[in-house]
Amino acid sequence: MSKAEILGNIRRGLGRTQATDADKARVATRISAHAANLIPARAQLPEAQTQTLFIDMAREAAAEVIELSNASALPAAVAEWLQEASIDELVMATDESLKPLRQQLPETLKVREGVAQAGDLASLTGAFLGIAETGTLMLYSRPESPTTLNFLPDNHLVVLRRKDIVGVYEQAWTRLREQQASLPRTVNMITGPSRSADIEQKLQMGAHGPRRLVIFLLG
Repeated sequence: MSKAEILGNIRRGLGRTQATDADKARVATRISAHAANLIPARAQLPEAQTQTLFIDMAREAAAEVIELSNASALPAAVAEWLQEASIDELVMATDESLKPLRQQLPETLKVREGVAQAGDLASLTGAFLGIAETGTLMLYSRPESPTTLNFLPDNHLVVLRRKDIVGVYEQAWTRLREQQASLPRTVNMITGPSRSADIEQKLQMGAHGPRRLVIFLLG
C-alpha cells in the first residue's frame, strides 16, 4: 500500500476525511518542541567524568581508543597505527580540520580524499560528537565527509575532540540542531565496529561494515 492509502485508512478509522488545521498545528508544535526523554543518571556527570565514561563505553563496545594530548601528535599516531596494521593506503574526508594531518603523513602512505570504494582498507574521518552514555560517535553526511567513508573500508579511523563529548543523545541532537540550519540527509550513530551473531550465534566482526573502529581522542 502507498503512504497515501495508509494515512487515508487511519483517517477513516478515526472518523476524519482529512487532517484538520488543528491537527497540523499540534503536530508542528510537537515536532518543534523537541521534548527530551528520560535522561539516564549515569550520563549526568561533570565534564571529566563524562569523557571517562565515553572512553569506557567505547572500549566496552570493542572500539579502540587512542588518547592524544593535542592535534600535533595525530599524524604520527595515525601513521604508527596503519604501519602496525600493515596498511599502506588511506582514504580521507576533506574536512578543513584534517588538512594539516594529510600534509604531515609519511610519503610512503598512499592517501586520497573523497568517496570510499569497495576494497579500501582504511578511512579517516572526523566525528561531530561523542555520546558518553553508550560510547557512540555521531557523524553526519556532507560533501566533505561522505557516508561511504564510515562503512565501506575494513578499518574506520575517527578523530574526536574531548570538548565534543556530550553525556546523552538528547544533548547530541540539540547540538546538531543548533549548528545546522536543517538536519543533514544522513546522521550515523556508530557504536564500536560492525558485528553480528545472527549466524549460529557466533560473533562475526565486520558483518555489515568496518571490522575495526579506532578513535583518536584529542585534548
